[in-house]
Amino acid sequence: MPALLYEKKDKIAFITLNRPEAMNALDIEVRRGLSEALQDFKADPEVWVAIITGAGDRAFSAGADLKEMSQRMAAIQSGGTDPYLAESRMVTLYRDFSLFKPIIAAIGGYCVGGGLEIAMACDIRLATPDSKLGLAEVKRAIIPGGGGTQRLSRLIPFGLALQMLLTGDLIDAETALRYGLVNSVVPREKLMDEAIALANRINENGPLAVRMIKESACRGTETSLEFGLAMEAQFSALVRQTEDAKEGPKAFAEKRRPIYKGR
Repeated sequence: MPALLYEKKDKIAFITLNRPEAMNALDIEVRRGLSEALQDFKADPEVWVAIITGAGDRAFSAGADLKEMSQRMAAIQSGGTDPYLAESRMVTLYRDFSLFKPIIAAIGGYCVGGGLEIAMACDIRLATPDSKLGLAEVKRAIIPGGGGTQRLSRLIPFGLALQMLLTGDLIDAETALRYGLVNSVVPREKLMDEAIALANRINENGPLAVRMIKESACRGTETSLEFGLAMEAQFSALVRQTEDAKEGPKAFAEKRRPIYKGR
């Protein structure tokens, strides 16, 4: 059974971390599969939204595979080279990969370390009542190296982020909701239904507009309001030139559902 499952259906890409026996720990096979899935999702014009989740009922992901990490460190300490050095350069959600199609994280159970870093790199996070979230790397004398020290403090208040980072403590779903780390908490049996319903609501909209909204919002956090408004105006002008932008008002005037083609 592959360590990562990738399926596309009705304009939605489903990416499933598939090591339930290891709480979906991120070994090299999972990371490689995720890299390939993300690149395919980005390139495929027929899929507009992705949902990332974890197999089984215990975890979204418990983070890095510590057994594999220990073996890597032992290889380096014995004078060898890191056997996974080449894979460290592959595409990840963490950094250096611009993707403006929306991604939803459907979090069931534990979402820790690298698992939470994946979830934080997504745009919308749904959790279940039994979810536990945190960055526990400091307890192993390492730091969150997949964007954890940067994204957490951009999603929740700085003091709360530092407390989570410095203690390595996990928080429950209701606390994560209160902090703003997750968007909603839904019953476990409804998690994927809610994620799919949300993806479908997004997909009812013009896909080019959706992507430019995400890009404008994300890039706007990195600049001044003045520059962000100017950038937004440029994106708006680009969107208005598309076929979809003509279809939207036309469908409204004709009292019918719009048919968007991503053009």
